[in-house]
Amino acid sequence: MTKPRGRPRSDDLLTPAEWRVLEGVRHGMTNPEIARRQDVSVDAVKYHVANALQKLGLSNRGELRVWNGVRRDSALHRKAPAMNNDITLGPIGQISRTVKDIAAARSWYADTLGLHHLYSFGNLAFFDCGGLRLFLSEGEGAAADSILYFRVDDIRIAHGALSARGVEFTHAPHRIHTHADGTEEWMAFFKDNEGRPLALMSQVAPQG
Repeated sequence: MTKPRGRPRSDDLLTPAEWRVLEGVRHGMTNPEIARRQDVSVDAVKYHVANALQKLGLSNRGELRVWNGVRRDSALHRKAPAMNNDITLGPIGQISRTVKDIAAARSWYADTLGLHHLYSFGNLAFFDCGGLRLFLSEGEGAAADSILYFRVDDIRIAHGALSARGVEFTHAPHRIHTHADGTEEWMAFFKDNEGRPLALMSQVAPQG
């Protein structure tokens, strides 16, 4: 039997490559940032963004950031829905800080302060502070607001409940990382009453 040529057919709304690019867009990354992170060309990122917009019937990148679809092969998609829609924010699971030089900062926080270095990805570094995660990212000027990340059990339920209360989400729930054991990290960003950034975070274990 002749094996069909070309890319395997996807049974999801988007192809795996389109999902990867979409998650970058929903995390607030630019096309060049996504291209560097995924080791692809900027033209490839633009192509996938255009395809995602067309398939989802959306008009622009802003609509793509707040579209809350979930890829079918994710642990979150397979997670059983919560029994009720009650949500509790907290404890705070992560605080972010922008630094000018990630290599120097990683060394200072680890060697000088003695914080336990968890892992690094490119210009990102994560440290454990007694159960609270410190997230450092390299950025121009290091002037961005620190962000408080509130842990929630089900990020879809929390997103819907807070949206119903009038909370303005700037980025829909999106998967940012999958650990070696299959545990997924999900985040969603929103604004406080003064327009400053806050976030929800959730870890989703692989479903057996």
